Amino acid sequence: MTQRGEAGTEPTDVELIERWMAGDSRAATMLVARHSQALARFAASSGEREGIEELVQDTLVRAFASLGSFRKESSLRTWLFTIERRLMLDRRRSERRNRETVPIEESNQASEYGALDTLIAEEAQERVRKSLDALSPTQREVFTLRVQQGLSFREIAEVVDSTEGAARVHYHNALRKVKELLKDE
Repeated sequence: MTQRGEAGTEPTDVELIERWMAGDSRAATMLVARHSQALARFAASSGEREGIEELVQDTLVRAFASLGSFRKESSLRTWLFTIERRLMLDRRRSERRNRETVPIEESNQASEYGALDTLIAEEAQERVRKSLDALSPTQREVFTLRVQQGLSFREIAEVVDSTEGAARVHYHNALRKVKELLKDE
């Protein structure tokens, strides 16, 4: 029999964490199933083009390794986004260092976008993607966390290591810029 939260609902993240820490491996599977797609969407929306599945796996491995330190002051999803964001920043720093040592002729930047363009079939999605690409990295992160993930400004501030007010400003500036870019096309 599956353990449920209140009134027969699905178990909460906190309940699943407690079950996993007590030795129930099915609880970990449920947590992964519940959060992996959101992590993949966040990575793609943040500009990651390759290795998204590996990034999600690394995020989850790191999270499970430190679940004992999860303070439950924010939602598990917010905490996972924070871990993933840090991994993406580490990855980008590493790529910058590697680019400094790779001759330009060996770089194949144009082909990196070919696969993404193939996946995005509708013209409206392409226009939105272009407008998101025009945002600063922080604006893009805040915008996608708010629009795609539905996080509150308090949760967004935790993920991007900012204040709630700054998260609001970044979101509204991003929204204005996206609207302008979509109107201009």
